[in-house]
Amino acid sequence: MDSARRRNLVQRAFSGLLVVSGILGGIQQGGWLWILVVSVLALLSLSEYYRLLSTQFRLSRGIGYISALAVILSSTEGVRPVSIALILSLTVYAILMVEIVRRQMWGTSFAVWNTGGTLSGILFIVVPWTCLILLHNMPTGRLLLVSLFACTWGCDVTAYLVGSRWGKVHLCENISPKKTWEGFIGGALGSVLTIALVVFFQEQPPFPLFMIGLICAFAGQLGDLAESLIKRETGVKDAGKLIPGHGGVLDRFDSILINGLLTYLLFGVILA
Repeated sequence: MDSARRRNLVQRAFSGLLVVSGILGGIQQGGWLWILVVSVLALLSLSEYYRLLSTQFRLSRGIGYISALAVILSSTEGVRPVSIALILSLTVYAILMVEIVRRQMWGTSFAVWNTGGTLSGILFIVVPWTCLILLHNMPTGRLLLVSLFACTWGCDVTAYLVGSRWGKVHLCENISPKKTWEGFIGGALGSVLTIALVVFFQEQPPFPLFMIGLICAFAGQLGDLAESLIKRETGVKDAGKLIPGHGGVLDRFDSILINGLLTYLLFGVILA
């Protein structure tokens, strides 16, 4: 292994350890600390997403951030529940009011692009993060969240290691040239192995926790490709540079978005 690659691995490992410590600390403490952790990560990811889309068209970022906070806070314990659909609908009208003024004052507007881009950030990033607050509110919330993050990280690490060492066959070369089928399979096996370890050490029945392992094994890697598609279309390599060795917050947590959404759908809706 050359020195540059070794430095990169050390950098990734150190920054990854800090991220893991923050996430696990927030899950363990719960309450408003977990809400704060989720809010910060969601807003940072949303900021990076809006920065990507702003290379193509105008966005009402301020309205998007307000909507994001409203969605997150509407799902916290002790706060009167508010329909996310209501918040999104009000967001659309707020953006349209901005575009009406823009059209009247300067003779041009971006209503369709602004509405689609601003709302897509809420749906793609903020709603999934909000599901992680809802998961924590469940009786087995800590176990579900630890399993979810552990499997996601286990998948990411093994996919990277296997893909970089043995990867030959491209998975989606027109979207993410470095991703391979060998890495995909390695990531899937890593996720299943991780949930097996969680089940063993936590002395839990295999079902339905193994469903989290399967979600992270496949959906999470597709979520990673979804973010890569957005970066490919906007001509950007990394969503940001906040986490050394990993890129931006969105780069680090792209898989957790779809994983969290599907895990809440399974445990908070279907099996509730």
